[in-house]
Amino acid sequence: MIDISRRQFMGAVGATAAASAFGMPAIAADKTIKIGAVQPFSGGLELFGNQAKMGLDLAVSEINAGGGILGHQVEILYEDNKTDPKTSVERAKKLIERDEVLAISGPITSAGRDAMAATMERGKTPLLYATNYEGGICNRYFFSFNTVPNQDTAPLIPYLKDEGIGDSYYMFGADYVWPRNMFKTAKGIIDEVGGTTVGEEYTPFGVKDFSSIIRKIADSGAQILLFALPGADGITFIKQAEEFGLTKTVKIAFLGFAETYLGAFGPGKGEGMYAGVPFVANSPEPGVQEFVSKIRKNAGEDAVVSFYVMTHYNSLIALKGGLEKAGKIDTEALIDGMEGLSFEIPTGAASITKDDHHTAMNMYIAKTENGTLNVAKELGIIEPAPQCA
Repeated sequence: MIDISRRQFMGAVGATAAASAFGMPAIAADKTIKIGAVQPFSGGLELFGNQAKMGLDLAVSEINAGGGILGHQVEILYEDNKTDPKTSVERAKKLIERDEVLAISGPITSAGRDAMAATMERGKTPLLYATNYEGGICNRYFFSFNTVPNQDTAPLIPYLKDEGIGDSYYMFGADYVWPRNMFKTAKGIIDEVGGTTVGEEYTPFGVKDFSSIIRKIADSGAQILLFALPGADGITFIKQAEEFGLTKTVKIAFLGFAETYLGAFGPGKGEGMYAGVPFVANSPEPGVQEFVSKIRKNAGEDAVVSFYVMTHYNSLIALKGGLEKAGKIDTEALIDGMEGLSFEIPTGAASITKDDHHTAMNMYIAKTENGTLNVAKELGIIEPAPQCA
């Protein structure tokens, strides 16, 4: 997810590449491995922060129960970034300078991630980013454990055409980097399959009445709405689109859709929407069902389990594998160990690319039906597109 551009991110990285590091020491034999977590627990995206926390907590519990990492127990130090980029930087500095964490998990938004870039580079501390994003980052201190466009959006558009659902698109999303970059990629894919884009529009956050854009989409003749409006605003739009009757004539391909949205639209609403995802909690796969069961044992039987839970869990499983592969515990060893790492996640085999630190994993086309999210098609392992120019 989204806000500051790749150019700004890479510029911040380049400006600090030669700066002095905070000097992270190796972990002493008698010390706990500390991992920071800069996540939103207030400010509007706390739902996603809590999803991340469920995954991180389970991973730490399992790692410590199994003897830790090279004999060390693991501790997560949580910091609330309040869904704010400036606060994200402040929390990251505290975790690196005062708490001497080995790595940091988070945040959710691209704005927070990009704001933290210089701090992570200067502190020579890896960022374990487990949110789906627009792609384009290539940096030694950045690891992505969620999807980039060629993994989630590129398979979705041909699927919708092949299934006869449609090939004419209207694109509507929030006015920030993630939707704009995702739509830019999507337009190329639509062209490749012989489809058309009949409209493209963006909205600021906090809009309460979407009636004018809903009418515009309905009048456009589009068969599919490619939708990238996350959080409460997205829920408001879908509810109003249902009331207008838009969803009877236009199918919704919801970028970033996860189980966290289920139930928010009202009984019998939000049906027949499609998404490309790395995890579906309702999948019958044994590894998925075992994972969901463990999460609910820890967090409560009513806990909603989305791909955000799994990808954050995966990030710490990879951290453990990287340190054990390296045979010692310090930040540079961790990075070297995670580069090219193969490891198991609830959906099967996964691996981290050596050069740009993104994750190959099993992917799925999912569809909302009967109040839940179900697998419509298993896509197998999809490698992330190269991110290093």
